[in-house]
Amino acid sequence: MSKVTFPLFLVLFFTLSATVFGQVEVNGLVNDTSGKPLAGATISLEPSNQFTSTDRDGNFKLSNIDSGDYSLRISYLGFKTYSDTISIGAENISLTFELEADLLNLQNVVVTGNFDPRVQLESSTAVTTLGSAALQRTFSRGTADVLQAIPGTFTDPSAGEVFTKVYSRGISASAEDDLGWYYVSLQEDGLPVSLVQHSYYTPELFHRLDLTTEKVEGIRGGSAAITALNAPGGIYNFISKGISKDFEGKAQVQGGLQGESNPYYRADVVFSGPLGNNWFYSAGGHYRRDDGARNTDFTFSKGGQAKFNLTKINDKGYFKFYGKILDDFTNRWTGVAATNWNDPQAAFGQDFNTTALMMPSFNTPIPDGRRLAEGATNDFDPSQGVHAQDRAFGVDLLQDLGNGWSVRNNLKFSRKAANWQTSISNNFVSLDDFLVSGLSRDFGILFGGDFSAFGNLVFRDAKTGSEIAQVNNFGSLGIFQGQAPSFEYIGSGRLPNDGIMGTAAWYNDNSAKEWMDQLTFRKRAENHDLNFGLAGGFSNSSLFTQGSFGYVTYEPNPRMLSVTVENPGEPVLSLSDENGVSNYGGLFFVNSRVEVSQIAAFVNDRWKIAEKFHLDLGLRYETIQHKGSKDRFSPFDGSGGVDGDTSTLYDSSIFVPTGERDEFDYNYAYLSHSIGLNYKFQDDAALFARFSGGNKAPELDYYYNNFSNVPINQKGEVQKINQLEMGLKWNLSNFSFTTTAFWSQLRNIGVNNFEFDEGSGTVFYTPIQFNGSRTIGLEWESVYSLTSNLKLAFNGTLQNPIATDWTIYDAGGSVETEDDSVVDYSDNVLPFNPKVMFNLGTEYQKNKFDAFLRWQFMGEREGNIANAFQLPSYSIFNLGLGYSISKNLSANLVVTNLFNSEGLANFFGANSFGANANGTTSDFIQANPDSSFVVVPVLPRGSLLKLSYTF
Repeated sequence: MSKVTFPLFLVLFFTLSATVFGQVEVNGLVNDTSGKPLAGATISLEPSNQFTSTDRDGNFKLSNIDSGDYSLRISYLGFKTYSDTISIGAENISLTFELEADLLNLQNVVVTGNFDPRVQLESSTAVTTLGSAALQRTFSRGTADVLQAIPGTFTDPSAGEVFTKVYSRGISASAEDDLGWYYVSLQEDGLPVSLVQHSYYTPELFHRLDLTTEKVEGIRGGSAAITALNAPGGIYNFISKGISKDFEGKAQVQGGLQGESNPYYRADVVFSGPLGNNWFYSAGGHYRRDDGARNTDFTFSKGGQAKFNLTKINDKGYFKFYGKILDDFTNRWTGVAATNWNDPQAAFGQDFNTTALMMPSFNTPIPDGRRLAEGATNDFDPSQGVHAQDRAFGVDLLQDLGNGWSVRNNLKFSRKAANWQTSISNNFVSLDDFLVSGLSRDFGILFGGDFSAFGNLVFRDAKTGSEIAQVNNFGSLGIFQGQAPSFEYIGSGRLPNDGIMGTAAWYNDNSAKEWMDQLTFRKRAENHDLNFGLAGGFSNSSLFTQGSFGYVTYEPNPRMLSVTVENPGEPVLSLSDENGVSNYGGLFFVNSRVEVSQIAAFVNDRWKIAEKFHLDLGLRYETIQHKGSKDRFSPFDGSGGVDGDTSTLYDSSIFVPTGERDEFDYNYAYLSHSIGLNYKFQDDAALFARFSGGNKAPELDYYYNNFSNVPINQKGEVQKINQLEMGLKWNLSNFSFTTTAFWSQLRNIGVNNFEFDEGSGTVFYTPIQFNGSRTIGLEWESVYSLTSNLKLAFNGTLQNPIATDWTIYDAGGSVETEDDSVVDYSDNVLPFNPKVMFNLGTEYQKNKFDAFLRWQFMGEREGNIANAFQLPSYSIFNLGLGYSISKNLSANLVVTNLFNSEGLANFFGANSFGANANGTTSDFIQANPDSSFVVVPVLPRGSLLKLSYTF
C-alpha cells in the first residue's frame, strides 16, 4: 500500500467505525412513584422518529441510535408526560424513570378539537379524557352510557344502546328522542361515524364500544364550531388502540344479569404487534348476546363488530389503512304508564324496572306499497329491532414535508344500512274509543259512511288462537252524535284494563354510501403554528318508512290480538291478520332519496405571543347541499284491498306512490369563528378562555317530517350558536382539577309537534315556530389523591337553562286551522336540562385488589316547555371490585344501579294515542288530575363479571 493511500484508508476506517459503533441501544425502565412497573407506556425519540412501548415489566429498548442529542418523551394515560433532552455517545445507556400520576390527564396529548396534537393543559378549550381503565369500570349499555362521566354533558341512555340523547351546556332544543345527537359529533379516530342524521337514524346506531377503543376525548362546544362538520355543540371522539412494537393483546369474557335475572354474555379481544420492515397491525372486536334490562319474549341485542388498522412507519411520518365491519341487532326501550303528577307511580300493573310494554315476537309479511304490482312484501318481526350494518374503510396519512411543513389526510368510505322493525307508541286506547276500530283502515272509509269495522269485535290471542273477549263497540260512534262514547262486553271474557295498546308496526329502511375526508396542511414557525385545509363529506342516502296498526293487549307482558268483526247475519270480517297486524302500510309512508354534500375550508393559527401565552384564531366556511325528492302517496283504491278479498279489511288502505315527486335542492352556507386564549402561569396550571360563533344546518328530518304530500317549497333555517367559556386547569401532585364557566346562546330553533287528528285519522306535524334559548353555568372536574391507594373524584355541572323566546303552535287537536293558536312560553326553564348534575366517586387500589363506588346525581328537570310537569331528581350508584389473579389474569365485578333506583329520565306526555310532551299544560293537569301519562325510567340494576387475560 502506498504512503498516500494508507492515511486515506485510516481516515475511511475510523469514519466508518464511528458510524457503525456510534449506533447504540437505549434501555430503560418506567415505573410509577411507588415503584410499580408501567406496562404499555409509549417512548419516542426525536428527531430519529423511533418509538417503542414498555413490556409487562416496564422495560423498553431503542436500538440503532446514532450519537447526538435527542428529545425523549414518555407518555402513559393517567400519568404526567415526561419530556427531556438526552445525549447519546458511543456506549449503550440504561435509564430509569418514575412517572407522576396525572389525575385528570392534563399532561397528556389530545387531538380532538385541535388541528394539531396538543397537551391538554395547553388547550384553550375544556377537554375530558377517559382512558381504557375508566372505560373498563363501566357496565356499558351503549355509547351514551359511557359519556355520563364527562362533565357538562347531559346523556339520556334510558332507551338502551340506541335512541339516546347527548348534548352539552343547554344546546339541546332540537335533540329529540329519535334525533338525540343533533348538535354533537360522534367520531371514531377523528372522523364522524355518520355524515347525516334524521329520525331513527343517528350515529350511535353504527358505534359500539369494546376493547379496540383505547380512550375517549370529549369537548363541549368551544372549538367544535371550527373543527367538526356541522356539529357546533361538541365532539366525542373514540380513539382506537394504536400499534405496538411487540406482540401483545387482551381477551375478555363477560357474563351478567340485568333486571329480573335476564342474562348477558359477551366476548372481546384485541391484539397488536409488528409485521416487519416497520409495518404494524392492531385488530380486535367483540360479540355479545343480551336478553335486555327489561322483560321481553325475545333477545334484545345480539351481534358485534371487527376492527383493524395496518400502519407503515417511515422517517417522516406514517401511512395507516383501517377498517370496521359491524353487523348488529338491538332495540330500544319505550315508555311506561304512570299516574300521580306530583309523585309518579307505575300504573296499570306495570313496573318501572321490568316492564317493556313492547310488541312480542312474531313474523308477518306486509305488502310493500312501492311495489304492489310485483307482489313485494316486507317481513315484519318486532324482535329484530334495528339491524345496523356498517362497512367502513379508510386511509390516514401523515408526512413531514420539511422546513416546518407537514400534511395529513384522513379519508374514509362507508356503506351503511339500518333496518328498523319495531313498535312505536304504546299508549292506552280504551274500548269505548272509536280508534279501536277506526285505526284498522283509512279514515276516509269511515267518514264515507262505511261502519263495517264496528260492532261485535272478537279478540283472540294471536299465538294460541283462544278467544279472550267479545266487545260490542257501536257505542264508541256516539262521540260523533254528541253522545258519551260507550262499549259493552258480550259474554264473560275481558281484555286487560278494558283497552288495547295504541301502537304501530314501524318498518323503517335506511341506507347510505358515504365519503369523508379531512386534508390539513401545517406550518410550524417560531411563534406560529398555522393549520389550514379542507374537510368534506358526501352521502347518497335513501329512506323508506311504512307504518301499520297493531292490535296488542295493554298489560305488562303484551300479547298480539287477532281481531274479527262477527255481526249477526253478516259475513265475518278480519280487522287484522292472524298475527294481529292491521291497516297494512296505512299509518305512515315516506319514500325519499337524498344526496348530501358538505364542504368546509378552515384556517387556524396558534400564535405564541409570549413564552406561556398563546392565542388561537380560527375560521371555518362551510356549505351543505341537500338535493333529493320525496314521493307523494295516497291509499290503495283497489276493490277488496291488496288480496282482492273484501272480508280482509286489514289490507284495504295501504299507502302507495301516486307517481308524483316533490323535489328539493337547497344549499346552506355559513361562516363560523372561534378565538381562544391559554395562559400557562405555572408549569402545572393554566387559565383559558374561548369565544365561538357556530352554526347548525338542518338535518334531513326537516324534509321527511314537515312536508307530507305538499311541495317542499322552502329550506330550513340555520341555527346560530354563540358560546363563551373561561376556565382554570391545575395539576398538583395529589390534587388535580379543572373548572369552566360557560354561556351558551341558541337562536333560530325550529320547533314543531307530532299530532293526531281524531276527526280525520290524519297524522301531521304542526307549523314550525322559531325560538331561542340561553344557558349560563359552571362545570368542574376534580380528583384528589387522599393516599397513594385512595382517590376521590368529583365532577359536575351547575346551570340555568332558559327559553328566552319560545312559542308553541297549538293545533287544537285537529288538522283544521280555525281553532289553532300560538302559545308563548318565553322565559320558562328549558326542558330536560337539569340545573344540577354530578358524579362523586372513590377509587381504591392496593396490591392485587381494587374497588370503586360512584354516585351519579341527576337533578330535577322540566318535562316540557310549559313547565307543567317536573321529572324528579334521582340518584344511581355504581360499584366495582377487581382482583389480579395472576400476572396475566384478572377478574372484575361491575354493578350498575346498585340500589335499583326508579328514576325517571324522560316524559312523553298524556297516555293517549298521538299525544306529545308539549300538550301537557298546567290547565290539562288541573282538569285531569287522575289521568295517566307516559314516562321513561332509567335502566334497572345490572351485574357483570369480567375475566380478562393479558398476553
